[in-house]
Parts: sequence; structure tokens; C-alpha cells
Amino acid sequence: MTMPSCTSRRSPIRWVPFFALVGHMAAAVAQQAPGVGVGASPQLPAPDKNLLIPTVNIAPAEGWPQGVIPQAPAGFKVTALASGLDHPRWVYVLPNGDVLVAESNKPPQPEGVKNVHADGLRGKAMGLVMKRAGAGTPSANRITLLRDADGDGVAETKSVFLRDLTSPFGMALVGNQLYIANADAIVKVPYETGQTTITTTPVKLTDLPAGANHHWTKNIIANADGSKLYATVGSNSNIGDNGMASEEGRAAIWEVDVASGNKRLFASGLRNPNGLGWEPQSKALWTVVNERDELGNDLVPDYLTSVKDGAFYGWPWSYWGQNVDTRVKPPNPDMVAKAIAPDYGLGSHVAPLGLAFSDARMPAEFASGAFIGQHGSWNRKELTGYNVVYVPFAQGRPTGAPVPFLTGFLSKDGNAYGRPVGVALDGKGALLVADDVGNVIWRVGRVQ
Repeated sequence: MTMPSCTSRRSPIRWVPFFALVGHMAAAVAQQAPGVGVGASPQLPAPDKNLLIPTVNIAPAEGWPQGVIPQAPAGFKVTALASGLDHPRWVYVLPNGDVLVAESNKPPQPEGVKNVHADGLRGKAMGLVMKRAGAGTPSANRITLLRDADGDGVAETKSVFLRDLTSPFGMALVGNQLYIANADAIVKVPYETGQTTITTTPVKLTDLPAGANHHWTKNIIANADGSKLYATVGSNSNIGDNGMASEEGRAAIWEVDVASGNKRLFASGLRNPNGLGWEPQSKALWTVVNERDELGNDLVPDYLTSVKDGAFYGWPWSYWGQNVDTRVKPPNPDMVAKAIAPDYGLGSHVAPLGLAFSDARMPAEFASGAFIGQHGSWNRKELTGYNVVYVPFAQGRPTGAPVPFLTGFLSKDGNAYGRPVGVALDGKGALLVADDVGNVIWRVGRVQ
């Protein structure tokens, strides 16, 4: 198999100016101390009150050198289902086995929209850091279709399925309608089994909160009967920095009626929810959430949680239930009193994005649980994340520590060969992983 060549190699950054801020490069992914930020009852250290300026430490994007691939557990084979993509963020598997890939990046900031994270010297410095992390390229705004007809783990067909979208991310097929979550709306197009391209102009189902889009990714999932879609909308800032008026309808999951496009707020206080999945045993909706930054190396834990109808999860006034974030002004004790704790901590700053529940097509040790694509930290002295982990479940609940499943995304020098984003099980039960720095869709299947 021909491996993807390094198309984005850059000289490593060791010190990143951010006002007077210094970023420290790490040579490997650091494991957080046992219990700290991980599990159903994670240890929560005190906030770092001496943190006058935030830590910035991100693995510079390098791309995959020839012959280097991620590592999976014994009994699995890793192949590049497709390479040479343009910032692939999300994967969706159609019933016939075809794989849709959202090639996407952040949309341009609208003129006249203010955002403390995008404007001024601080925003420009952050933009430089993110560019070196592989996130500074224009959005391809398309969905690409991959087809592996002979089942060898490498797609023979790679065709533009749908173009001219607006930073597309989540996808969901309901009957003969394919729904796509753009950065500003859910749209739909008719789909026929086996189609390799669609030229129909998408029709809007409903708008989604947009604007400055500090967190631009929008994901969707359909319920069992296809009558409802659930859509994630991340916050417009770290802790309400742009004022709460700019957060209207954000940091939330919305329930959308497929027939009418009407929607209601399903759950709120979720700083940046991304992956969505239905837990097979309980049938409950679960999500993974990126929590807030700039409270120290080990705060606040990103998390995996079931999503309860009407629940409030704390953002921005509190975290992990009712732990008050004193930086948020004015305080809101009434909302803090309503905040519930999430179900399972994944560790601080791991940046979980992808979520896919497993099934019996996987070996027994990976057949009942959740695979999570962790994009990797930028706000921690030692790098963490940059991998895919497996969280075992029993009786519909997480049990035990996260198990590394796909690793090797960092070089010994602390550069990023790749960064995992979306994950999904394909038609044969292999795990697909979108790698937006390596520009690859990895396939991790059982050795036959």
C-alpha cells in the first residue's frame, strides 16, 4: 500500500509568542495522573490562580512521513481508506457501505461581527498558532464519497459527492433525504442508493446559531424513527467573553422536527458538544464535550455524557456540576444551582470530537463501549489527546479507564503527523477515523 506523503511538513515551533505568553513543546503525549479529570468521579484540582497568561502548547502539523501509520492493538490492521483529502473532519457511512467525508474548515468571520478570540493582537496570535497546527486552511466546503468495492480497506472510488456547502460537518440519512449540518443551518438533498454525486441544490430545513462561530462545527444525528434530528452547537467563546447575548442558542443541543423544521432547546450549558451517539443498551443520547480553557493543566475535564432532556450542564458559570468559575461576571447562582455533572471525565484538554458506539462485530474487549476521537490539547504544558480511545460500557454506563486504541499521531519531537476527529464504524464493523492534519481517512479492521 502506498502511504500518504507528508504534504504539510512545517518547521517545528518551540516558542510561540502570545503577548508575553510562552508555549512549551512536549516530545510525547502525557498521561494525566490516575483519577485526575478521568472517570465517573474525577479528581478536580484547584484552579491555577497564578495563571496570569494562558498556556499555549500545540503540536505543529507535520503530516505523515512515507511508511509511517498509526498503531492499533494486536489483531487489527490499519490502512488508509483514502489519502490526499482536504482537511477531512467527519465521516458518515451510508447503508450500502459508501463513506461520506466532510472536507471542511472554519468559515470566514462575517464583517462587523466582534469576537475577542478573533479580533486584535490576541486573535491574530491565536490564528497563527492554529495555522501551524493545521487549522488555517480555507474550507473546501464539500462532501466526498469513498467506495471500497473489493473490501481491501482502500477505496477505489473517490468522487465529489456534494459541493458549495458552508463548512459542512455532521450528516444524517433519513429515508431518501440526506441532511447536512452546515455552520449556519441544516440543509437537505434527495439521495438514491448508489449515487456518487449530487447536483441538486440543498434546501434549508432550519437555521442554526452562527455569526462569529468561535466553535463552528455543527453535528447532527437522527432518532430511531427519523422524525427528529439532534444538532450540536458550540459556544461563541471560552467563558462568555463576548457577552451572553452572543451566546443565544449556543453551547447546546437542539431537537429539530424533520417534518416542519421547528426546533426546541433540548439541553444547554454544554460548552462545545460534537460527537453524538445512541447508546445501544439504554437507547439514550450521548455526546462528547470540549470544556473551558485557561484554568490550568488539569482543569476542566473534557467529558462524555448522556444528554438529558431539559438539563443544564453548567457552562459558563460552573463546571462539573456546581463548581463555580469565578472568572465569569456577573455570577449566576440560580443557574449554577440547576447545573448537573456529566457522566464521565476524559481528562483535561484532550479535545474529544468523534464518538461512535461499538458493536459485536468488534472483538469482545472492544464490542461494548464508545470510541472517541481526541483531537489533542493546545492549552496544556504537556500534550494530551492526539489519539482515539475506547471507553468500555456495562449496563449502559461507562466502566473503567479509557483504553488507547489508535495512537502514534505525534512524532518524537512533538509534531503532529495527524489529529483524529470524526469516527464511525463502517459496514463491516471496522473503525474509520478522519485525520484532518494527515488528510487521511484511516480504517482499523480486524486481521482476517
